[in-house]
Amino acid sequence: PLPFEGLRVVDLTAFWAGPVVTATLAAMGADVVKVESIQRPDGMRFAGAVPGERMWERSSVYHGANQSKRAITLDLDSEEGKAILRRLLEGADLVVENFSARVMENFGFNWEVLREINPRLISVRMPAWGLDGPWRDRTGFAPNVEQASGLAWITGYEDLPMIPRGVCDPVGGMHTIVAIVMALEERDRTGQGVLVEVPLVELALNVAAEQVLEWSAYGELLGRLENRGPTACPQVVLTCQPSTSESRYERNQIALAVETDAEWAALVEWMGAPGWALDPAFATQSGRREQEDLIEEKLATFFASRECDDTVNALLAAGIPAAPLVNAHFISPNPQLEARGFFQDFEHPVAGPMRYPDLPFRFSSRPEGLHHGPPPVMGEHNDAILAGELGLSPDELESLRKKKVIGDRPSFEIG
Repeated sequence: PLPFEGLRVVDLTAFWAGPVVTATLAAMGADVVKVESIQRPDGMRFAGAVPGERMWERSSVYHGANQSKRAITLDLDSEEGKAILRRLLEGADLVVENFSARVMENFGFNWEVLREINPRLISVRMPAWGLDGPWRDRTGFAPNVEQASGLAWITGYEDLPMIPRGVCDPVGGMHTIVAIVMALEERDRTGQGVLVEVPLVELALNVAAEQVLEWSAYGELLGRLENRGPTACPQVVLTCQPSTSESRYERNQIALAVETDAEWAALVEWMGAPGWALDPAFATQSGRREQEDLIEEKLATFFASRECDDTVNALLAAGIPAAPLVNAHFISPNPQLEARGFFQDFEHPVAGPMRYPDLPFRFSSRPEGLHHGPPPVMGEHNDAILAGELGLSPDELESLRKKKVIGDRPSFEIG
């Protein structure tokens, strides 16, 4: 049995931070029912979606955060939708949502109501700013959370906006998984459900803590170092000749990080001990730091004529940390990931055959991939859950469809 087998989860999440949580629970055995409305579908369905028939089923980010779930649609602004959600909650262990703080209350499902519906229910809430305080009702999304937390202050390039592109979302999901495990342990002891609150800004502050520590301890204000780093020197991205190995794209850039003086000596020897690199000042990291611009300029000239993949292999053999820069769209095929069976292949009803990354951990009791299916299409399990499990009649289902309480495609026009 998988760790969360037998756990029933009502998934009201959308976009990325919340769906990462419920997809992880689903992969580890939980029965996760994703609930969205045709009036306001999960917005991630439209993020980077590939144009085509039913394009809302073709977003790669939606696919990556919603595997192994079942899916229904419910208009929670309607009384019929609320009544059905109430019945789902009666038999659930968890309800997970990442709305703004006001939304569940506006639907009529605050914590007191949820406890009345199901005293053993664990309510997991992931508002951007928290459930109280002066920022409670502000709209929150990963980019403005990363600005408010300071996380964006040290990422990117000087001539580009300070936007890390949503890193706090999956990090927030993993924090929430830990909180859920603790809540389940507490319920085992007390027999009662619990409200779990995971404000996105607070976990972003955890990730950004280095800036606070550096300022508090040393009075140093960290900024954007671009490709450079606080410890390795040189740490640089270098352009080489394109790789000649078979691939769907050309690799022509190398990331190089020399963290110790011994690694610098190995790099100098590997380069054939050019005269500029024998400057005694460069033998120490502090000396290299003072001449970082010059070192990077010399390295750029040296590497410009060398082939990318062969150079990386040679550097690694010499004990020098290096790697080719890989566009995430072309991460596969990769010999290490293929050997470890990191990808799982599923047939999606709309997108066709797809490869999905497995979870980044394994159990000795279950060495194969943890996901057991592709993400659901919108409203895919309306009949199976609403009729098969809740007992709604064909006439009731047809009435719900006519009233647009349920459906299988967005209620609005998509250009």
